Amino acid sequence: MALTVHGLDGLKKLVGGDLGTSDWIEVTQDRIDTFADATGDHQWIHVDPARAAEGPFGAPIAHGYLTLSLFIPLFTELLDVQGVTTKVNYGLDRVRFPSPVKAGSRIRLTAGLAEVEDVPGGVQIAVDGTIEIEGGSKPAAVLRSLSRFYA
Repeated sequence: MALTVHGLDGLKKLVGGDLGTSDWIEVTQDRIDTFADATGDHQWIHVDPARAAEGPFGAPIAHGYLTLSLFIPLFTELLDVQGVTTKVNYGLDRVRFPSPVKAGSRIRLTAGLAEVEDVPGGVQIAVDGTIEIEGGSKPAAVLRSLSRFYA
């Protein structure tokens, strides 16, 4: 259940706080193949299960950018900002992929609100996120995401 915040001032009260942990989602081979089709990245390590089984990870792995793209649906489980007119992904300050996500693995997001800064007409937030792999010793992704909310 997402934490609901009303307006820009509600966001400012959350700085330095934990936003929680999302539910697990499965990264299926079908999701990987669909991402490959959407991006044109059909490298065998992602889309050829037989060949990937013989590769360095012993199975097909998700594209790093697929894992990164799942940040948004996972994040929407954590925070719902109401009373704003527009919500925009502004960018990323840092992204690392410490461990690959094998097809069939489940991932989830743990996040905290690091900063809120005023921008013309709204605020920009910086969220520190870690995408974990169920049973994994290292995260799939560690990132700082920037979003803007306009009143």
